[in-house]
Amino acid sequence: MSPKDESLFDAPPMGEQERMVEAILFASAEPMTVRALEDRMPHGCDAAEALAHVRKRYEGRGVGVIKVGDGWVFRTAPDLGFLMQREKVETRKLSRAAIETLAIIAYHQPATRAEIEEIRGVSVSRGTVDQLLEMEWIRFGRRRMTPGRPVTFVVTQTFLDHFGLEGVRDLPGLKELRSAGLLESRPPPGGIDGLMGQNDDDDDHDVVDDEDQTDMFED
Repeated sequence: MSPKDESLFDAPPMGEQERMVEAILFASAEPMTVRALEDRMPHGCDAAEALAHVRKRYEGRGVGVIKVGDGWVFRTAPDLGFLMQREKVETRKLSRAAIETLAIIAYHQPATRAEIEEIRGVSVSRGTVDQLLEMEWIRFGRRRMTPGRPVTFVVTQTFLDHFGLEGVRDLPGLKELRSAGLLESRPPPGGIDGLMGQNDDDDDHDVVDDEDQTDMFED
């Protein structure tokens, strides 16, 4: 005789067993195997049959019972997955190197990699530039008509839009950046004045536009 036949108690009606399976699956954070379901249910229950009834009852509903590995779990209907998507602005923290590189490009554009490295006093990694390019905060400018024809970098409209600027001439000066807590008291290797291309007493700096250097660049 099977354990079910040897049970001293009658199994609950199948409708009640369905409710049990439904409750267990709903409350479980992990997929449940048939064996695990049966271990939680009273003696004599047929978890496999009860599970089959629950699955059928949820066919075509907003959620269904699906198999994950050896277990079963409630999941949103695949065709309704788009309702679970949520638009969210991803906040990405920039490294100190990326912030300094971005600042140099913004205040000295168009700037070559060599010029950025000269101001920072250290080399600029490819990853730092790639991150700023991926964020679309900088873009490639025109090549400079100097030996090697180095490429230049300039800030983008996306950068201006993000910070609410009409143009690069609206970039804040050192006093505004420090009062806003956006600059640390410890200067970068090249000196903070070199980084921003200005002194504390010279916040009204001039930003050179591309058209002012047409003799130095080619299209």
